[in-house]
Amino acid sequence: MGGVEAADRIAQRQRDTLTGGGVHRVSLFDGGSRPTKILALGAHADDIEIGCGGTILRFLDANPAAEIVWVVLGASGQRRTEAVESANVFLANAQRKEIVIKEFRDGYFPYVGSAIKDFFEVLKQKYSPDLILTHCREDLHQDHRLVSELTWNTFRNHLILEYEIVKYDGDLGAPNFFVQLSASIARKKIQTIVECFKSQRDKNWFAEEVFSSVLRLRGVESNAADKYAEAYYCRKIVC
Repeated sequence: MGGVEAADRIAQRQRDTLTGGGVHRVSLFDGGSRPTKILALGAHADDIEIGCGGTILRFLDANPAAEIVWVVLGASGQRRTEAVESANVFLANAQRKEIVIKEFRDGYFPYVGSAIKDFFEVLKQKYSPDLILTHCREDLHQDHRLVSELTWNTFRNHLILEYEIVKYDGDLGAPNFFVQLSASIARKKIQTIVECFKSQRDKNWFAEEVFSSVLRLRGVESNAADKYAEAYYCRKIVC
């Protein structure tokens, strides 16, 4: 089933206006509204985990039969090993999963864009997901931004949510779609990232309190009962 049809089912299940906010809750996890085929796209090792790892964990808690395709476009050497290890931890409960690791050059995606575009055409022929999780189009990292652009260019009839990644550039914005997380899922997400990506431990952004603070902030903004949430930009949803 196409992503637009999935979006239509999701929109029909709107309910429970948040107190004073005028914001409708839309269920991605209950009954017939939940996606069964999910494509997660990340430019680098750890992008999917940081941007939408909690959402994927929540999906699998609600529906272990969901099919998850996990694609990392640029990871080689130790980073490739870390990417595979982490993906397998996040997808441990998935009955159907596929992990795809490519080795496009980090920091040079716009300059090898034709090869990446060709790879996206392969993805389009192979998968028709209900939901796509990808980078934000306003992300200031050139590799992230290109992945977002090619996602929209390639998948024209699908529900797409754009995730965020905190970084030096200071490009966090005001997202409009929130997935609330339990404290246990938030904790598992953070612990897995910290344990799996040892090569990143010298980076000033790679810290438990950084990951937790973003989840906590989005939890405040979405009035999350358990205090944590991941945030997305939803550009189009069909009702």
